[in-house]
Amino acid sequence: MSEADPIRIILADDEHLLRAALSAVLTLDGTIDVVAQAENGKEAVTATRQFYPDVLVIDLEMPEMDGLEAVKSILLETPEQRVLMLTRHARQGVLRRALKLGVQAFMSKGADPEEIAEVIRKVNNGQRWIAHDVLEASVVDDSPLTEREAEVLRETREGYSVKDIARRLHLAPGTVRNYLSYATQKTATTTRHDAARAARDRGWL
Repeated sequence: MSEADPIRIILADDEHLLRAALSAVLTLDGTIDVVAQAENGKEAVTATRQFYPDVLVIDLEMPEMDGLEAVKSILLETPEQRVLMLTRHARQGVLRRALKLGVQAFMSKGADPEEIAEVIRKVNNGQRWIAHDVLEASVVDDSPLTEREAEVLRETREGYSVKDIARRLHLAPGTVRNYLSYATQKTATTTRHDAARAARDRGWL
């Protein structure tokens, strides 16, 4: 890519107004080109396969496959794909999972568009970036859930049965039920689906 070529990005966020506004601002000076938009994780995977962007800018929390699951799927196919993840919740476990997957940058979706544009340029140049507010927030992790308990609740949110969760996470069904039981107790709920909703509402997933 020559210096005159804009950075090609895909913008994935389920909040339509925010996505449209961010797209408009990012493309103002001509250095960034939004080649596609996606409103959920599955669309982000499909668009990335189709357009091969320089940088994927993706929201952490989206329906039909969240940002982490979408990035995991994308990086399995194209491990060189550069990713900037945006989030409202910056729990330590989420940040750790994102970095382990290979996400290069992590910042608040409430950041100024100019700052997001600057981080896109950094990521495109091969740099890594974690915004200070995200890093500080991730240190204060008040979730009582273990990483495994949170993992099975995320699978529950996606609608998978205990048997399916066990297969997807390579666990015994009985082990999955134990994790779900612990998570239900810790969220003070009565069913695994209620536990998943409660944990999501509290920013623990």
